[in-house]
Amino acid sequence: MTNSMCLADFTRLPSQTRAVVLDGLAGAIDTVAEHAAPTHGFLRYAWFAAALAAYGGAARTIVVEEDDVPVIALPIVGVGPAVAGMATVPGSYWPFRSFPMHEDAGPRAIDALLGALAGAVTALRIGPAYDHDPALAPVLARARAKGWAVLDRFVADSFVFDLQQPDWPRGSSLRKNRFHEKHLADHGALDWSFPEAGEWPATFDAMATVEQKSWIAARTDGRDAKFTEAGHGGFWREVACDPVLAKMLSAALLTVDGQPAAFSFDLDCGATKYAIANSYDPAFAKHSPGKLLYYRNLIRARGHGIRTVDWGAGDSGYKQTIGAVQGPVLRDWLLVRPGLSAMVGRMLKGWWGASGNPG
Repeated sequence: MTNSMCLADFTRLPSQTRAVVLDGLAGAIDTVAEHAAPTHGFLRYAWFAAALAAYGGAARTIVVEEDDVPVIALPIVGVGPAVAGMATVPGSYWPFRSFPMHEDAGPRAIDALLGALAGAVTALRIGPAYDHDPALAPVLARARAKGWAVLDRFVADSFVFDLQQPDWPRGSSLRKNRFHEKHLADHGALDWSFPEAGEWPATFDAMATVEQKSWIAARTDGRDAKFTEAGHGGFWREVACDPVLAKMLSAALLTVDGQPAAFSFDLDCGATKYAIANSYDPAFAKHSPGKLLYYRNLIRARGHGIRTVDWGAGDSGYKQTIGAVQGPVLRDWLLVRPGLSAMVGRMLKGWWGASGNPG
């Protein structure tokens, strides 16, 4: 009589892990992004493609597979003279620059990534990215253990807001808002809208109109504007062409007598809302149109299940007034491959750190 065998009686072979460097952006990026940390779900093929279209560069992608399943996808773009072997992770400064990694990816996969990376570049810049980034943090730890030079520079403190906290918004804040709305309406009919996915071209135009009237146009050269032709408008318009990413985009718009007066623009990823940009026409500054719109935006997001608002860096005053607290630090990282390159990299650690923002 033949006895059946239990699964525990079979020898389990280790998973087959391999890393390849592919020209261009690999379709595997989306496969990995769908199984990455929820906060990183926006790091899709179209996200990186939009960055290349807007900012230039020729990409390669390091794809790591375990048992033929992609678990890491790292897009890289060469920077500087080719002989230097320098590269960076493409993407947008907002909300951060990182790459997708399957939540179950382990040390073997990361070691394979680093092996392929060492053969492809001399040094790689990743960032700005948050401390404890679920993809980057384990790579940094393994890189240090394997002799890479790992350099960091401070970019900024972030601010985060617990949107589901009790007793928010306070009644006193809502009363002040109603007072300002009443007087803002003296300037004309108010319309508060939340554009849908199919309305992005007109929405971007409206937000660019506000930016062109705002402080960013008056006090800067305008290159940091998010939606103008001279700023980063090309990137966001490319992003909105992808139906998956378009559904993650979120905007609130205030018009006064049909003219754009204020906007708020965010990226909703799972239960996290990344605040990308907000601005207002200074002609209405006395009545705080930006704050009025953002309160409406937050209250709506709370009802839709958003738990955390990540405000990123800068302008801590109004964020803290609403209730935000200091969150994780944003840093730029430089990984320099083992050997002579790492020795030189460690000598430049002080220079790299000093080139960031003062802490």
